[in-house]
Amino acid sequence: MDDILTVLTPTNLLFLLQGFELTLFISLISIVLSMIFGTILAIMRNGKNRFFKLIASIYIEFVRNVPNLLWIFTIFLVFQVKSIPAGIIAFTLFTSAALAEIIRGGLNAVHHNQVEAGMSQGFTSFQILYYIILPQAIRKMLPAIISQFVTVIKDTSLLYSVIALQELFGSSQILMGRYFEPSQVFTLYLLIAAVYFLFNFALSSFSHHLAKKWENATD
Repeated sequence: MDDILTVLTPTNLLFLLQGFELTLFISLISIVLSMIFGTILAIMRNGKNRFFKLIASIYIEFVRNVPNLLWIFTIFLVFQVKSIPAGIIAFTLFTSAALAEIIRGGLNAVHHNQVEAGMSQGFTSFQILYYIILPQAIRKMLPAIISQFVTVIKDTSLLYSVIALQELFGSSQILMGRYFEPSQVFTLYLLIAAVYFLFNFALSSFSHHLAKKWENATD
């Protein structure tokens, strides 16, 4: 019991909290930027311009099929970007490709008759997208976007092993160097697992609740 209490000190908990704050900061900034670039990529891939469509398709397929770990290495070592910006850029590049397909699926799920109805009212392409397509598409794709946010939060644990960034997992690894008893190590890992689980489970539950609520609303 004493071994466990030596791990759960206010100083250690504050240190882990600071790491978790960095995890959320990187994840939130990455997902917001990815939403912007992912939307642009989705529109380009859905558009009629063959050049833009080809560029978007190449980017999405190439980035999605290369491990995110490689992008982190490339941004940090090849382009010599500092740790936190490197993490944000790498996750934005990778997540944009995944979100582009989610957003494209949401846009394609809106029935074409509604686009034609907007055209018959004299709406421009931008107005049709903004007032007709996006409001309906968001309902269909938001649960999947939240699930992608969960994935980003979990994958930030890669950053410590690659660029020694002290996010939640990285902070736990630093603390791990101070403790050697199996009960201490187990307590620390259990605490980190609990933080990841509780936060991500809450997000996932919210995503499922939202999807069910919207599904019932359309019935």
